[in-house]
Amino acid sequence: MAIRFYNCRILTMKDDKIIEGELWTENDRISYIGPAADVKDKPFDREIDCKGNLLMPGLKNAHTHSAMTFSRSLADEYCLNDWLFKAIFPREDKLIPEHVYWFSKLAYADYLSGGVTSCFDMYFHKEASAKAAVESGFRHIFCGAANDFGGMEELEGYYESLNNFDPLVAFIYGFHAEYTTNEDNLKRISELAHKYNAPVFAHISETKSEVDGCIERYGITPAVLFDKLGIFDFGGGGFHCVWFTDEDREIFKKRDLWSVFNACSNLKLASGITPVYKFVEKGMNIAIGTDGAGSNNALSMFREMYLDTVLSNVETNNAAAVDPFTILKAGTSGGALCMGLKDSDVLDTGKKADLIMIDMNKPSMQPENNVVRNIIYSADNSVVKMTMIDGKILYEDGKFLTIDLDEVIRECNKLKKDLA
Repeated sequence: MAIRFYNCRILTMKDDKIIEGELWTENDRISYIGPAADVKDKPFDREIDCKGNLLMPGLKNAHTHSAMTFSRSLADEYCLNDWLFKAIFPREDKLIPEHVYWFSKLAYADYLSGGVTSCFDMYFHKEASAKAAVESGFRHIFCGAANDFGGMEELEGYYESLNNFDPLVAFIYGFHAEYTTNEDNLKRISELAHKYNAPVFAHISETKSEVDGCIERYGITPAVLFDKLGIFDFGGGGFHCVWFTDEDREIFKKRDLWSVFNACSNLKLASGITPVYKFVEKGMNIAIGTDGAGSNNALSMFREMYLDTVLSNVETNNAAAVDPFTILKAGTSGGALCMGLKDSDVLDTGKKADLIMIDMNKPSMQPENNVVRNIIYSADNSVVKMTMIDGKILYEDGKFLTIDLDEVIRECNKLKKDLA
């Protein structure tokens, strides 16, 4: 499939400059970016007049629990610990692959309509999600979810099977958190990281009580503990990073690790506010995720990017604490590199054709005093006109081309009764 986008503006994310011209794709790759060119001898399968709209890399949801769409607006009255142990864990015990398959597809529809082209997903019954992802054409990167309650025995098998499942699917080692994973299991995870020279990710320092509990058990914070055990010897990172100390940030900087921010979930569960500006000032690797729909409850990367910008302004009493382009880069290129998607970080010849079109005629995108700032401060999912993954258009003008949304909604509403 060869597609020509013309009369478009292009934000490659290599910098904040906008190119006017054309972008061509061939199969799963970008074949051309530049000014209008002679195409009379080019056999395009489709030519799309963008009418001045903006092409940019797809947003990358760098931390989520996709199938947790089953828990959207289900337990909104709890803080994190009660939310997990009273509302979520008991229902997750009832999950079967069929639940995960359909509720993952619901998440993919949410992602696609919000301009998300890949997710870094930590959840159960991974084969069911992998099947749903491939059927939907969605790029799904799995993160291990092992803890004391299960998943340890499957970690190595998932690493080998899912990394050979389909080009749209990959697996990276991970575990839930320090407070759900005892020291023996943490050491086993470290051994796997060393066996495969592999990065490892986990929830880390999400709440103050989590950090206090780790200090009580080990005398050190989670980041220091994981580093001491060699878990981060080959890279990786952590999700949330709300209650990081200066020492924690120094470890992440030294190890070239990724800090993934989840502002909406942290606010909703009263976990705290991540001082994003401190990570930016230190030049650390940063990415952005939504967390799951049970703790957010939206899966909108636009809302996440907005909050990561303005909350830093409040924290510092400085309306320019974090540059909006830095946050947009975290939501696109940063997320891609965090997930190991080195060919999906920017728009360039030879890179993966994972891109979105922003409708510049939406009221929220006008006037165009500054396009990047409009995206961060005023855009929402409604500005996404098209989402392409691997050179295939999966969402266009409000229509899903690989997902039967009516069927998905029907099945999810039927299956949610199993989890009551």
